[in-house]
Amino acid sequence: MTAAPLVRSEAAVGVARVTLDSPANRNALSSALLRQLIEALEAVFADPAVRVVVLSGTGTVFSSGADLKEQREYRARGEPSPVSDLLAAALTRVLESPKPVVARVNGHARAGGLGLIGAADIAIAPAEATFGFAEVRIGVVPAVIAVTTVPRMTARAALELFLTGETFDGRRAVEVGLLNRAVPAEELDAEVERYVDMLSRGGPEALRHIKPMLARVRELPRDEAFRAMATLSTERFASEEGQQGMRAFAERRDPPWVGA
Repeated sequence: MTAAPLVRSEAAVGVARVTLDSPANRNALSSALLRQLIEALEAVFADPAVRVVVLSGTGTVFSSGADLKEQREYRARGEPSPVSDLLAAALTRVLESPKPVVARVNGHARAGGLGLIGAADIAIAPAEATFGFAEVRIGVVPAVIAVTTVPRMTARAALELFLTGETFDGRRAVEVGLLNRAVPAEELDAEVERYVDMLSRGGPEALRHIKPMLARVRELPRDEAFRAMATLSTERFASEEGQQGMRAFAERRDPPWVGA
């Protein structure tokens, strides 16, 4: 019998929705789920019809983090677990996505689940959802997910929450920079769709330039950054997409990529 898929993916009208679908273990990040997630992400990122990606989960939990049962099984067999490497690969795919990734955080998240939230470009959750870097309480550390969560959070908050393992709600997650928005649960889908609509209005090529642009601005000395950004600005104004956008603005209509 073929095992049920642990990750579902569907696309329509330029939006791909990738969903963790293992509610029996609270969407735990097993090696099988992570492999399927990487495969699904690579497929939607490569699809030219996809403009925006929404990452979510099934049930009341976005993800409970690493599958601890599987981790114990690897240990009992004397084998190294591939989960850390697979999680790093999945997070890298999201970080390097050429298309905006919106985390629709359907519920509670712990440990590795927070790594996915940190990797996403925009993250929205119910205000009543709870979060926690619980690793320290079982004698491990949030090592891999620190790569995606630490840059999002204030330094003091990251240290506090990593050290204590304290559980916190969506409002606190916004305060520390882990989420963009925390809304009442009944408003989650409407808020996600509001962001999807805004992102869909951006030029596809322009959107692909945003993350690399921000990375370059952060890493370059100021004078070099100005020169590099002046070159990029000139290129974008001269591009076909830029010309189409300016014509549409002048003619008070949507550019051709809106609604495409």
